[in-house]
Amino acid sequence: MTQRARALIAGLRRVEHGLDAIIQPVVFMAMAALIGVITLQIISRVLFTAVEWTEEVARFLLVWLTFLAGTLAFQRGRHIAVTFAVDALPARLRLLARLLASLVVVAFLIALAVISVEYMQVQSFQKSAALRVSMSYVYAVVPFCAAVMAWYALVDAVELVVTGDTHEPKETPS
Repeated sequence: MTQRARALIAGLRRVEHGLDAIIQPVVFMAMAALIGVITLQIISRVLFTAVEWTEEVARFLLVWLTFLAGTLAFQRGRHIAVTFAVDALPARLRLLARLLASLVVVAFLIALAVISVEYMQVQSFQKSAALRVSMSYVYAVVPFCAAVMAWYALVDAVELVVTGDTHEPKETPS
């Protein structure tokens, strides 16, 4: 691998790690907030009158948490994958199949990002029931995470072309 290719891969990985460094603490804070809001909801229902906004905040936090944590799982190669057919292929065909799969994923995620932005615009007038905030803020996580996952898949495709392999975690024997 040439020096230019190494620099390209290193730059792409730095961006990946930067995104990861932003998303990971947000996921942690969202989980802590979700636990706090649900605890408040339980305590207020048992001891006092239920706090009206807790159910809505918990639902919105869960939506954001699901997409952001799913993005981290995608980056780490932790989503479900059935690879026995691809793993059985000869090396060149295996590389081609993995590259094709990465490009299909990039195309799907870009389409998802575009469609979800359009959906956000259509629903921009809608306000949440308790908090009266625009539902666009809730829906914004979908195009953001789709774009980030598309970036991750594109980096994997570039690595496949340049190095013939990705930096995906390898399975360790139990």
